Amino acid sequence: MLQGNPATRMGGGTIRGKAAIVGAGRSEVGRVPGQSVLALAAKAAKEALSDAGMDREEIDGVLSSAALAAPFQRFSVAFSEYMGIKPSFSNTLEVAGATAATMFNIAAAAIAGGLAKNILIVGSDSLLTGLTSDLALHAMTSSRDQQYEMPFGIPVANSFAMTAHRHMKEFGTTSEQLAKVAVIQREHARRTPGAQMTEPITVADVLNSGWVTTPYHKLDCSLISDGAAAFVVTSAERAKSGVRSKPVYILGAGEYYSHEHVFLMPSLTTTGAVQSGLNAYAMAGCSAQDIDVAGIYDCFTGTVIMMLEDLGFCPKGEGGRFVDDGEMTYGGSIPCNTHGGLLSFAHPGLPGSLFHFHEVVRQLRGECGVRQVAGAELGLVHSLGAGFATQATTILGTEATL
Repeated sequence: MLQGNPATRMGGGTIRGKAAIVGAGRSEVGRVPGQSVLALAAKAAKEALSDAGMDREEIDGVLSSAALAAPFQRFSVAFSEYMGIKPSFSNTLEVAGATAATMFNIAAAAIAGGLAKNILIVGSDSLLTGLTSDLALHAMTSSRDQQYEMPFGIPVANSFAMTAHRHMKEFGTTSEQLAKVAVIQREHARRTPGAQMTEPITVADVLNSGWVTTPYHKLDCSLISDGAAAFVVTSAERAKSGVRSKPVYILGAGEYYSHEHVFLMPSLTTTGAVQSGLNAYAMAGCSAQDIDVAGIYDCFTGTVIMMLEDLGFCPKGEGGRFVDDGEMTYGGSIPCNTHGGLLSFAHPGLPGSLFHFHEVVRQLRGECGVRQVAGAELGLVHSLGAGFATQATTILGTEATL
């Protein structure tokens, strides 16, 4: 049930309910040889436009993530040129893994502020087949500080591993509980057409898959993939008529940026997702207990456990038991990453969390078939990155939640 101040719920002074996602599309994912980053993006965009029943000439805004395999400084502009779109509002965003949610938050604000009428959101990359050795090395090292972090062996994976170690020490979280996240999400991916990894796995398989950086084994870590996703966002007024698909409204948005260097992270076990989530819930007029389905950034298994806690789905320190009890899958209190997430569906870098949005949008439309969460009306997507430095939360809902 939606809560909060009625004026806030009506969207006074906020972006609540002023914009809606009316088109969603994606390319093939996994190993997609022979397709450039722009070609993958165009395929997803064309599907999103068709889903919305719009022509590209109607698009006057484009927001994109950056791409490692096609390092245009202005990817949104290069993509617009490739598609034959001439927008009056455009930006290429890069706040690590949080980029996906920020694009929806900014799109809603831009539409509410009159900067654009119809915005195309797109993310694309070819991390599996498109990276040269030089670009791959750059991707592994450029996101960490070259003076204070990389010389001491702290690339991104190690910074996330440190937080997992601390969580295990403080709260007794076990390797088996981490592995359970991967097992659950693999089961979800098995129900999802086109998922990159669908072979069933067990907790023992995860624990025997070899170390990457303790406490993470190979199957505790997200995939490396090619792929693209795209969305059409328009005004609530336009969404009520003249579009082909059932609209999904942007109800709440929150972001938080707590640090750049991991050694200045305020806490290794509590992150800025607490604040970004609270901001999004306040705008939407709901709480964690109202959310029916969630897409939670899952670069590593321990990340999911910490986000379940910080976003309010369970108390701090109880995330491992929450997962062990089946609360993040069907029949539990909050089905998460029902497409398989970054751990099993696909992870092409910055666009990875866009697939969480694609899944939650389809869940709220009731289009997920055998993996449908019955009666889903409110969804949450949380994107994060850079060793928990960047956090962004978006709450989505059907027309019944306005």
